[in-house]
Amino acid sequence: MNTGADYSRGTTQATEPGEVRNVTPGHGLTVLGLETSCDETAAAVVRLSDDGVEVLSSVIHSQIDAHAAYGGVVPEIAARSHVEMIDAVTRQAMKAAGLGFEALDGVAATAGPGLVGGVMVGLSYGKAVALARDLPLMAVNHLEGHAVSARLGAETRYPFLLLLVSGGHCQLLEVRGIGDMSRLGTTIDDAAGEAFDKIAKAMGLGYPGGPALEKLAASGDGSRFDLPRALLGRKDCDFSFSGLKTAASRLAQTCETEQDRADLADAVQKAIARQLAERTERAMLAYAEVHTERLFVVAGGVAANQTVRRTLEDLAARHGFRFLAPPMVYCTDNAAMIALAGAERLEKGLVSNIDVIARPRWPLDEARASADPVHKKSGRKGAKA
Repeated sequence: MNTGADYSRGTTQATEPGEVRNVTPGHGLTVLGLETSCDETAAAVVRLSDDGVEVLSSVIHSQIDAHAAYGGVVPEIAARSHVEMIDAVTRQAMKAAGLGFEALDGVAATAGPGLVGGVMVGLSYGKAVALARDLPLMAVNHLEGHAVSARLGAETRYPFLLLLVSGGHCQLLEVRGIGDMSRLGTTIDDAAGEAFDKIAKAMGLGYPGGPALEKLAASGDGSRFDLPRALLGRKDCDFSFSGLKTAASRLAQTCETEQDRADLADAVQKAIARQLAERTERAMLAYAEVHTERLFVVAGGVAANQTVRRTLEDLAARHGFRFLAPPMVYCTDNAAMIALAGAERLEKGLVSNIDVIARPRWPLDEARASADPVHKKSGRKGAKA
């Protein structure tokens, strides 16, 4: 069966090249993590040892109120807030962990992808701590943080099949270990979380839209609306949500009652869950041909949606996969997942150079992204091209 999933194609080294250190865990590795890729300023302290993963602290400062009036994240406002909050949030995380900076074995900071102004804040602060305390620095791919986030709540062994589904990303990946992941499918336009938020905005539900739409959908009957299904002629594992977003936004203008809106919200939620399940099923069938151990992990903010989660749980059960998702508190952006990814990197001796740069774009599987880019070069110039 041809599912479009190619397991022979490249893997990634998800960090800038840096020195490799020999690390002996001993008491375990205690790492400070920093996350500033979007609109949360977060810091956490995580300890990785032979006994497993222990989250010593996790502090998140949300900027929802600052962005609510604009219906979405404003990059300039986000970056300024990170500058104002990063030191206080980090010190609060260290205090909650009951540790001084001298107790750290390393510092991990998100280096991309994300809003680059915000990424620069957390990465620069992490560099300062690393330099001041003579600690190794681990530049972490934000997506890699989500990939390991399930390990914060349960003992999870590699490899596993991952659906990473959030506001900015929608990918299916084979995860063989830290820095060793292959892309099986990705969105060719909008991410699922983006579709949730923009449709919610069209329905007048405010920001953040995803949770508001889920709440409204609880009293709806989605069978009233016939929403489009994307990429039906393709047999790969890629996603597309732009057509659904456009159709639902137009239907939102015809809703006259609160029940109309609830019914549309339910239809949207089920349509997104259905597409996620259809593409994931293809990946599961391909994955099962190669691996006897079948673990399916769903991570990212959309993993908190209960309709999506139930749909994927049912799918995993039908195909003999064990289902795992991070605890709800670690589904959305947080620094504990960055600290854990950093600790796993440190354990393998994967340390970044101090001049590592912030990256607005950073695919997990860089070899696949280079060999088979989602957006082909057209020869045109300009922002859209």
